[in-house]
Parts: sequence; C-alpha cells; structure tokens
Amino acid sequence: MQEIIKREFIYVWYYFTVQFHQIFLYWLIGMIIGSVVSVFFKDKIHALMRNMKSDGSSLPGIIFASILGVASPLCMYGTIPIAASFSKSGIRDEWLASFMMSSILLNPQLIVYSAALGVKVLLIRIISCFLCGIAAGLVIRFFYKNKSFFDFKGFDEPKNKDTDPNLFIRFLKNLFRNFKATGLYFFIGILLSALFQRYIPQDAVTFVFGGNEAWGVLMAATVGVPLYVCGGGTIPILKTWLADGMSLGSAAAFMVTGPATKITNLGALKTVLGIKHFLFYWIFVILYSCICGVIINILPL
Repeated sequence: MQEIIKREFIYVWYYFTVQFHQIFLYWLIGMIIGSVVSVFFKDKIHALMRNMKSDGSSLPGIIFASILGVASPLCMYGTIPIAASFSKSGIRDEWLASFMMSSILLNPQLIVYSAALGVKVLLIRIISCFLCGIAAGLVIRFFYKNKSFFDFKGFDEPKNKDTDPNLFIRFLKNLFRNFKATGLYFFIGILLSALFQRYIPQDAVTFVFGGNEAWGVLMAATVGVPLYVCGGGTIPILKTWLADGMSLGSAAAFMVTGPATKITNLGALKTVLGIKHFLFYWIFVILYSCICGVIINILPL
C-alpha cells in the first residue's frame, strides 16, 4: 500500500512540477504588471470613466467603457464602489454595465496569466470578454432605457491602499497583496491540474468538452459556475483540458461563465441588482457564453 501511495505521489508531483515551470513566469509577470497598473494607472483609468459625458452617444460610450473595464485592475468588490461613484457622477447605466461586466471578466493581470494558454486562446479571451462588456451595455440600453438597473445605495468609494509616499514601497506593498490574493489559488490550480492529468482520461475530457458540438460548450459553461475560484488558479486547469481535447469554444464559455459567476462576484453583484435583475444577469451570462462558444467552434480558427 505504501509503495502504491509513493508511486502515485511521484506521478502527481511530476505533473505538478511540469505545470509549475510552464506557468510560474506568467503568474509572476502578471502580478508585477497588475501592481504597476494599480499603483500608477488605476486613477487615470477611472478618471477617464468619470469624464465621459452623459449626453454623448451611447454606443461609443459602451465600447469605451468596456475597454476601461478590461484595463481596470480591480476585483468586483473594488469595482462596485467605484461604479457607485461613477453613478453619482451621472454615468449612464449602460456604460456602468459595460465597464463592470468587462472588469469582472478580465484585467491586465489575468491577460498575462492567460498568455500561458497560447496566443490563440489569449486573443479569444480578450475579444470575447471585451465583446461581453459591449453586449451587456447594449442589453441594458435596450431593456432598461428609461429605468434604473443598479442600486448603489450605501456604497462609498473604497479607501485607497496605495498611499505610501515612496513609490517603490507602494509598489511592493501592492505586489504583496497580489501575492496573498492569488498565490494560494495558483498552487491549488496547479495541483488540481496535476490530479486531472493523472486520474482523468484524455478521452473523457474530449468527450465532455471536445468537438464542435453545442453540448461541449454548454458543459463548459455549466462547469465554470462551481469550479471557477480565481483566474490564475484556472489557467493550469484550462491548459490541461485544452491539451486533452477541449474545444476553443468550450474554453471561451468557461472563461466567461467562470469569473462572471464566481461566488464572491455573485455575492457582491446581488447587493446592487436585487433578485429580478440578478436573475436577468444570470440568464445574460449563460446565453452569451453559449452563443460565443458555439460561434467560436464554427469559425475556422
């Protein structure tokens, strides 16, 4: 029995170390870039959002808000109070929806993490998340043109933690917070990936997520709901699944529903949406991820 346990440990450790060496550099660079953006560019990004004119054209504003959401380094708990301050400044709900949606799905740090999946998957993630932000803004514009969608009562702008007068110390403190926020999930993700590689047959992954079938996309969208915990933590899992036959469309669906339905994000969103709008959000996310995944599988990529 001990020999079996020892042998299995060696196998899992081997897969763990292989994944670690393949992804660690992307994780490290991602944390550094995320901290640079947070310390030196976050206020500029948010100032651009505040300066958007409420009497401007809706569609260009939606597109610009989605771009700013992708560029913003904040998590959802940081984004909602900022969005509340935007709302008080008179920013339209469709622009807020676009900004918040793309901010949930992507940030500079996660873009670098995702480079470990290859250029094609990276581009799919960036484009699909950016378009999801635009789609969210258009949906709010169409269905809630003359009605309020968000309720930001009780939300104040968060206290800025990057205040040390020494810029280098400020950067190091932010980098340490990044490490604390993502480090555990990064190593758990690699461990889960190693366990998948050892104990889940490649044929099973191909059967569930592979091919160009809508079923695989739906399964990936569904699995993304309970499994997604942290962007960095899911990169090694996705890397394993893609190597085992997961389709690009299924990967795209997982990368949308995962962060959009992460339990901490849902808890934050429910406080500003209410039950009716919260269900509306769920339906939008599932529909978009499935449609996006099917389209990507159809395209000759």
